Amino acid sequence: MKTINQYSPQTVSHPGLTLREKLLELNIGPKEFSIRIDKPEKTVTAVLNGKSSITPDMSVLFESVLKIQAKFWLNRQNQYDEAQARIKRMQVIAEAEEWTKLFPYAEMANYGWVTTTRKTEEKTVFLFNYFGVSNHKAWENLYLEQQKVRARISIKTTKQPYALSAWIRKGELLANENQLSEFNETNFKEILPEIKELSVKQPSDFLKQLKLLFLRVGVHFVFVPFLPKAPISGLARWHKGNPLIQVSGYKKRNDVFWFTLFHEIGHILLHGKKEMFLEDFEYSENDLEKETEADNFAMYWTFSKELENQLLKQSITKAHIVTFAHQNNINPAFVVGRLQKFKHINYSQFNELTESLNFSEASG
Repeated sequence: MKTINQYSPQTVSHPGLTLREKLLELNIGPKEFSIRIDKPEKTVTAVLNGKSSITPDMSVLFESVLKIQAKFWLNRQNQYDEAQARIKRMQVIAEAEEWTKLFPYAEMANYGWVTTTRKTEEKTVFLFNYFGVSNHKAWENLYLEQQKVRARISIKTTKQPYALSAWIRKGELLANENQLSEFNETNFKEILPEIKELSVKQPSDFLKQLKLLFLRVGVHFVFVPFLPKAPISGLARWHKGNPLIQVSGYKKRNDVFWFTLFHEIGHILLHGKKEMFLEDFEYSENDLEKETEADNFAMYWTFSKELENQLLKQSITKAHIVTFAHQNNINPAFVVGRLQKFKHINYSQFNELTESLNFSEASG
């Protein structure tokens, strides 16, 4: 485990104390010393009292009078400055204690996102590093305030903005590892039939195959397991000039996963680059229109409304669903999920036609 520096900066004195001791040794007073180095007496007094720093210019002047190299004084000043910075840093870490407790740190550590530790101060430092911020105020500005500027939604209004920000951040970090070509919308649309085919056949390594497809057309695709306090299915946004689609596998059912994926694709193709879309998020009435558009896009690629209407004209049995899905090249789980959602069948019916996905295996 990475160890946090336990250095005690209180033991490092200001270099003015060393200067004072040397002047006493040489029997030189502040006024005489100021004359010898051709500096105002108040400047020397400020250094001696620890109120001012020894500058590189001053350290060179000290050499002629004190016969001590400039490097010595600069090193002493640097040691003192670092010590003071560490004191301030320790105060910043202490002030963030309550902030740190708001994150699901244990779960994040289990996923390997942060280092396992029981010490609150170490958790704080690891969280700062994880989010790439210098303090908890910077995190608040970045994730609670600035996000409202670059997205139509704010996680500030959610019940668990801390867990949600951790999940979002992991997607960013994974996306940063990708080397993408420029996004091409035409090429993106051309791979949609291939994605649909994966949703029907659902090979064991479907996540790996999806990532390769998306990389081919300049789209970040990342799988980030959901945190218990942030049960979000997916996210669509733009990241450093390329689309980013992030999925969590929440609920694990294959019909939910594939519908969510196509829903996020719909957001990328239909909506603005400056917007961020989170699934299972409570939107305002004005924003629901875009969610409906993404839903309609996902229905078209999974189990269209036209096919649903055809199916409902006949009796609904397990055998009929399987045959109908095979004839129309769709996954029977999509049919079951839709029929259950709109209460054409009970939620207890035909669940054997759905699957619980193994995302560890799917990564290849």
